[in-house]
Amino acid sequence: MPPKASKSRAGYGYQERQVGTREPKKRFLIVCEGKKTEPNYFHAFRVAKQIVDDVDLEGKGFDPKSLVEEADRIKNQQHRAVYDQIWCVFDRDDFDPEVFNAAIEMARSRGYRVAYSNEAFELWYLLHFEYLKSGISRVEYGKKLSNCLGRKYEKNSQEMYEILLDKQSGAIKRAKTLLDSYPSFSPINNNPSTTVHELVLELNQASANNAPRGKSGRSSS
Repeated sequence: MPPKASKSRAGYGYQERQVGTREPKKRFLIVCEGKKTEPNYFHAFRVAKQIVDDVDLEGKGFDPKSLVEEADRIKNQQHRAVYDQIWCVFDRDDFDPEVFNAAIEMARSRGYRVAYSNEAFELWYLLHFEYLKSGISRVEYGKKLSNCLGRKYEKNSQEMYEILLDKQSGAIKRAKTLLDSYPSFSPINNNPSTTVHELVLELNQASANNAPRGKSGRSSS
């Protein structure tokens, strides 16, 4: 008597993951508002370099809404490969609240993810050293970072990834705690707050999934 047929998850649109198989590589598009600070940080990312052929990273110098529209343009270019994740990276800066909010909603409505910072990308850097629960000016971010680093903070430094790497896990925890401290998700009102750690986590995970057999992507935790 033939064995009784069993229900398979494949019949519901997906298959059982086979032991020993590797997750398929993911392609990322990361479009940054800043031309240097953010791109320099992510270009130096070791986990991103391990999947360099699968990451397009572009610094544009656009306002947030124009940045989302630029992500549209890049995605729709026929010679570009299909992206699994599209990220828009921008700050609150001095943009009108309507512009900041609208850009986040535009991105989310298109299925893009947003690594925003209120008020500045430097908040992500500072969280590597301390928890910040009160909003400060962009000038104060620079002063605090200079104190933490023991030298003058250089905004467009190409060394920040390496300098901060061994503190990255702490920064992720502090960024999460900061977001959880607010009663609701309101990026324009939640100052300080950032979601840069979410992009960092995705890049770390992609690197681990695509590491050569017998090796693992370098963990920052």
